Amino acid sequence: MELGIFDHLDRRDVPLHEHYESRLRLLEKYDAAGFAAYHLAEHHATPLGTAPAPGIFLAAATQRTRRIRLGPCVYCMPLYNPLRLIEEVCMLDQLSRGRFDFGVGRGIVPYEMAYFDLHHLETEEIYLETLEIVLQGLTSEVLDHRGRRYTFRRVPMVLRPFQQPHPPLWYGLGHLAGAAWAATHKVHVITNTTSERARPLFERYREVWQHTHGTAPMPKLGMSRQVIVAPTEAEAEALARPNYAVWYANLTKLWSDFNSIPVNFARDFDEARQRGAAIVGTPGRVREEIERQVAESGCSYFVCRMMFGDMGEAEAGASIDLFAAEVMPSIVKLAPSSAA
Repeated sequence: MELGIFDHLDRRDVPLHEHYESRLRLLEKYDAAGFAAYHLAEHHATPLGTAPAPGIFLAAATQRTRRIRLGPCVYCMPLYNPLRLIEEVCMLDQLSRGRFDFGVGRGIVPYEMAYFDLHHLETEEIYLETLEIVLQGLTSEVLDHRGRRYTFRRVPMVLRPFQQPHPPLWYGLGHLAGAAWAATHKVHVITNTTSERARPLFERYREVWQHTHGTAPMPKLGMSRQVIVAPTEAEAEALARPNYAVWYANLTKLWSDFNSIPVNFARDFDEARQRGAAIVGTPGRVREEIERQVAESGCSYFVCRMMFGDMGEAEAGASIDLFAAEVMPSIVKLAPSSAA
């Protein structure tokens, strides 16, 4: 069982340049602790994400880390010119010496798309055409495409990715159709849903995988949770509760501006804990809860969100250190679900 890190890089009450530097120092800590990968969100016009151009932050991260894999989760594909994105992916894969993970999606917040003059009902079509073009460009000597939105005529692909045929694909999983698509196309997945609801998604993925690819090694089936560890329950809760509230305010800021709320997220810390979205406590309690959710969901990859809200770097660092010392050794020994 491998463990990863997911980061919204949501806004903190510090100068922005300090915010970026602090996150890069934590990335060095994740790298040293043995986390398998760092997945960075892309959001626009909202305090939920201060990496609207994730490739820039990830380029810096390639120079501050040595082992951990790095990638957006996900690029909002409708916002990118496919040719420019091909070139960016090649550069990041080369800068990281093959540690780049290529997360793809259409973007989940309609208001962000609207600021770019895109209607949410058209983004799926744009996303699929963009992905087709980018994969062709990453795997061909020449890019030649004529579609509904884009035309490229015999463009030489001078830059090549480090990984062949291209960096591994990642996708945010939320429904059965997405599980089938991801399995068919050999895509790694991460879901935010409850472990109970994640199980049928992973079962569908495995069913399609076995039908399509047989006994070939399966991509990762990931599940993401906010995780805080402290010496006592009271200390862990005192850190998690107020910072969950700040993170949720960042999450919902753009939605509330349009008199709406995202329906799939717990509205406060207590609800998040009850639903299993927040795993908070002593090392023993956190370890037991992760083991329970892994068994219930059938996931093969567990992703932690360990820095969020207005949490200080020292506070987050202490939680990460305790997790790495007293929780991670047991989790990495877990065998993936027998269904795998």
